[in-house]
Amino acid sequence: MTVTLGPLLVDAAEPRVVERFWAAALGEPAQRALLSFRPQRRAKTVKNRVHLDVYVRAVEPLLELGATVLADFLPERLTLADVEGNEFCAFLVPGLDDGPPARAFAVCTDSDLPEELAAWWAERVGAQVHNGPDGTPRWLYGSAGWEGLIWKFVRVADDRVAPNRWQWTTRTDPGVLVDPQGNEFSVRPQDRPAG
Repeated sequence: MTVTLGPLLVDAAEPRVVERFWAAALGEPAQRALLSFRPQRRAKTVKNRVHLDVYVRAVEPLLELGATVLADFLPERLTLADVEGNEFCAFLVPGLDDGPPARAFAVCTDSDLPEELAAWWAERVGAQVHNGPDGTPRWLYGSAGWEGLIWKFVRVADDRVAPNRWQWTTRTDPGVLVDPQGNEFSVRPQDRPAG
């Protein structure tokens, strides 16, 4: 059975403030489809292990919304933080059409063994595994529920020291709530037909 991915569930000290930022950045329909917010269970202490990659025409509109620059990799991209310090990558595409300041194109998940985790999730979400820029099979395309997004598993050497503040959700029968590498995810009940 294929598991369908749902919105990312974001822990926030002030959920409405973070929601307003992302609604302005992505546009309300895209934000509602991709991100859901809840009061944080614990304060942010380390870099998020799950984040978005977005395309932008320019970074200034995001800065005006309250984002801050964390790292500059110009001319290709910048690492930014939202109004509560949640990291995300902004890839510059000057010819991007009019619309919201940002367009989400990928969900990134840190892993010390990204190929293994990508293969595990690909089997569950019906995705095709493609190589990342380093030539290793760790990017998922066509994940059920995230068909328009790339799910990138990003190689990192740092140890997990806290639960993820951004979790993906699935629509399936309740069951496993942690993947093989300790990433918690929330199970949302399947939609049941009426009658």
